[in-house]
Amino acid sequence: MTRITKDTTIGEALQIDAGIIPILMGIGMHCVGCPSSAGETLEEAAMVHGIDPDMLIEEIQNYLQSIG
Repeated sequence: MTRITKDTTIGEALQIDAGIIPILMGIGMHCVGCPSSAGETLEEAAMVHGIDPDMLIEEIQNYLQSIG
């Protein structure tokens, strides 16, 4: 399984599994479709949105583990 970290960009994360889109949008990251967000790391995006980056990564990893 490919590991997503805080240093993974949004664009890279979406290439790994676009199924994380509902997670990102569910926490207010509606910019996920914006071309400029593709180069932003998940940590940077989380901090801009007032979200704990560690909790975001944990939620994404839990999702990825659940789908196998």
